[in-house]
Formats: sequence, structure tokens, C-alpha cells
Amino acid sequence: MMAEFQEVSKQSGLHPKPAGLVLQYGTAGFRTNAKDLDHVMFRMGLLATLRSKKTKATIGVMVTASHNPEEDNGVKLVDPMGEMVTPTWEGYATQLANAEQEDLLTALKDVIEKEDINMSQEANVFVGKDTRSSSASLSQAVLDGVSALGGKSKDYGLVTTPQLHYMVCCQNTQGKYGEATVEGYYKKLCQAFIQLTKNASNCTDDQKHLTVDGANGIGALKVREMESHLKKELHISLFNDGSKGKLNHQCGADFVKVQQKAPTGIEMNPGERCCSYDGDADRIIYYYSDSKGQFHLLDGDKIATLISTFLKELLTQAGLDLQIAVVQTAYANGSSTRYLEDTMKVIVRCTKTGVKHLHHAAQEFDIGVYFEANGHGTVLFSKAAQEKIQQLAENTGTDDERKRAALLLQNTVNVINQTVGDAISDMLLIEAILAIKSMTVQQWDAIYSDLPNRQLKVKVSDRRVIDTTDAERRAVSPDGLQEAIDGLVKKYRQARSFVRPSGTEDVVRVYAEAETQESADDLAHEVSLAVYRLAGGVGGEPKPLH
Repeated sequence: MMAEFQEVSKQSGLHPKPAGLVLQYGTAGFRTNAKDLDHVMFRMGLLATLRSKKTKATIGVMVTASHNPEEDNGVKLVDPMGEMVTPTWEGYATQLANAEQEDLLTALKDVIEKEDINMSQEANVFVGKDTRSSSASLSQAVLDGVSALGGKSKDYGLVTTPQLHYMVCCQNTQGKYGEATVEGYYKKLCQAFIQLTKNASNCTDDQKHLTVDGANGIGALKVREMESHLKKELHISLFNDGSKGKLNHQCGADFVKVQQKAPTGIEMNPGERCCSYDGDADRIIYYYSDSKGQFHLLDGDKIATLISTFLKELLTQAGLDLQIAVVQTAYANGSSTRYLEDTMKVIVRCTKTGVKHLHHAAQEFDIGVYFEANGHGTVLFSKAAQEKIQQLAENTGTDDERKRAALLLQNTVNVINQTVGDAISDMLLIEAILAIKSMTVQQWDAIYSDLPNRQLKVKVSDRRVIDTTDAERRAVSPDGLQEAIDGLVKKYRQARSFVRPSGTEDVVRVYAEAETQESADDLAHEVSLAVYRLAGGVGGEPKPLH
């Protein structure tokens, strides 16, 4: 034990913490300018080793800053089943990252004591990194941290975030989830995709064509590697592949969603399906331009609707009584919620913003479909649901229609990466559904029409004055704010609005939607003014948008 601590002391001197720097483990781990992260990475290597000893399982550490600019980096910890690390351990991560150099050992011993960790237990950590220039040295710092505490590590090198989550899950299920190699990942997903598309009647080469914006990131490299496994069942034109552009610069899922326009560096033909990944390939957004050159976005809500509709139809055909639900956040477009509840008769559950909240809620159902509007999401199948599907598919007495539906469901389960949102896996599922239903991107878009909406932010001196309830849909403080919002919403048709404090900076985020864009803009501005006046706004009053 002492020898290990001496090693930690020695090694941590090579990864010193800048004095006074304070970082917070957010929804997606630590994220900041890469030059401030070396000590954090070393310490996350230490923490992952402790987590592995505690859980007696393999833990993952992914070095990435997702959709942030190229000069940033970050780190995400992955728990044994491929899920995000538990909240208690997020707290430990923050403590360790912020401990001053001389207090590091004390902070480490504190975790060991609190969690009653047996230090002689062996530890295994999987490490992956994205394509940022800083990722190589930062992932080395993680590996140094693991070895300092006597842990074993496996360096997967360049992988997408979802691929690393997948590897961890495969490892800890002794291969039941799949084979813990990149090759194994491609095989599992592509074989399922090919089985699914066999059910698509006479698909033309045009219909098999998809334009992909790789955000100049890791997703571009990996989709290239995967292409040969697709056996020409999907023709991908890859843009922003990292050969010349900057990571996430004027491209990628976040850019397209926020700017509501096509990424730079992509050739769009009218009516053609296009999609964008984010920097670490755990989000996906679809879009197209119509014959008039008008841009159309199909975000996480549209994706969740397409997938849940498909699954619901298959369950009916298979005669399986399984409960399916869609989990959304307050940012989900009101039209999608109405369509799912009223037309599809699907349960809709609303949670706080942040993937971990959605993932948790989705686990309560036989089949839980969750997508944030930003395109981050997946589908979870309970163990019982997977067993029922498998029994039906393998039962020789099942009639043809039920059997076909059961086999489709089985392949759908296999094409989905249930550990975390996965741009590549979601893309394959969406492409298979569109092919099976012989649907064009326009027909998919027309399932329902989004209500016009607007997002704004208001700078305040302290974001903590805002407190919310009802999955962030209503403000409980400051006094009078919710009443003010209710009054403003009444002025417009099909309107709603909510405010929530940012997780990272002193701003309050305002969301408004209404029957027309002008109404949504006006409502968002009026609510911003109310926030500014009642919640301690700083700087000038918010200006009207028109």
C-alpha cells in the first residue's frame, strides 16, 4: 500500500496541478482548454483504478471534449455496464481534480476509506481518445495514473466515445454483449443492419445513398473503417473527414442544430438525406434541403418519433405485450409530444436535461426510447423484453407474420448500442427503418410539424437564484417569475415557455415556442426581460429580436 502511494507521489509530480485552478465534473465529465488538463487526466487514471477495484470490473476512461472546439479537451468515466459513472463518484472526481498538489494523497485515501476499497483487488481500465492533437499526451497521463496505482490498462487508441462504452460493456458481460474489439463492434452492428435491410423491398441505389458530415472528428475515421462491413447496403458520401477542416468548426451536429443550417464543406442535393455527427460521435442530427433550397432539420425528437413508431408497429405485429415509452426533456418540441401521446398512444415521460436523467428514466420500461433534442440518445430494452423477443423469434410454432416481426425486433436490438447514444449505431437504425418502410426523408419529416421555437440566454449575477421543479418546466424561485411567465404565455397561441439555470455559467436559458416564429421570438424576448428584472440580470436589458 505504502509503495503504491510513493509511486503516486512520484508520478503526480510529473503531472502537477496549476495552483488555484477549480474544475467541475459536469454532465459529460471535465471539459476545458487542453493545457489545463494534464493533472486531471492523471488523477482520473487513479480514480478509474479505484472504481475498478471497488466494482471488481473493468472501467473506461474516454479522452474527448465532444462538440467543443479543437483546443479544448475533456474526460468521461465509464461504469461497468457502459453507463455514465454514478453521482457519488462524480463528486470524488471533482474532489480529486481540485485537490492541491500536496493534498492529493489525502484526497485519495479519503475515497479509499469512504468506499472501503480493498487495495489488493486487481484493477482493469480501458482508455480511448478522440482525434484532437492534445489527446495523445492526455491519454498517456491517464495510463500513467492507472499504472501508478498498480492497475492494468488497455489502450484502445482512437475510438468514438460510444465504441469505448461498448468495449467496457462487452468486457464486463464476458462477451455476451459482443466482442470487445473495434472489429467486433463493426461486425455486430453491420450484420444486424444487413439482416434488417433484407426486409426492404427493392431499394434503389439512390435510396441507399446517405451524405455524412463527420465533423472532422473521430466519427469520420470510424465510419470509413466500417464501410467494407456494410457490403454496399449503404452508400456513404463522407464530408468533413478531417483531412483538411478543423474539428467541429462550422460543422458537426451541434453547429447544424444551433445554427439551423447545413455545415460548411458539404454538398447537398435537393431532397437528399444528410446527417451530421458531433466530435466524439455520440450525437446525430438529420437534415435535407427541399427543391426551393429551404433547409429542414430532423432533430432528436424526430428521430425518437421515427424509432418508437417503428418499434410499436413491430410489437403489434409480433403480438408482444411490452410497454414502450419515449423519454424527453422540456426542450422537446410540443408537436412531438402531442403526436406521440395522442396519435401513437405511446407513454411520454419528461425528465431534467442531461443524458443520465433520460437514461435512468428509460430503464423503467420494457422498451425506453430516449433522445435529447440535440440528437443524443438510444433505445434500452429490458432483459425480460429481450428474452421475450428471442423466444418468439426462435419458437418453431410462431406464425410467419409474428416471426418476421420478432426477427426484425431481434436485429433492431443488435443494431442499437444500448450503453449510450451512438451516432453510427443510430444512423444504421434510422437508415434501416427508412428502407423497410420505403420512406423518404420528406415523408419522415412530415410525420408532424415542429412548432416554431426560440432559445435565448440571459446573463445574471448568480444563476442559483433560479430554482425549478416539474422536470425544469416550472420555476419556483425567484418569487413572481413563474406567474410572469404564465401571464406572457397566455398571450400567444399554442405557446409554452420555461427557464432554467445553465449547468456551467451564470446565465439563465430561456425556451419559448408558439404557433408562429414571430410569436415564439416575441415570447422568448418578453420572458428574457422578466428573467432580467426578477433574477438579477447583468449588462444591458435584452433587446427585441425584431
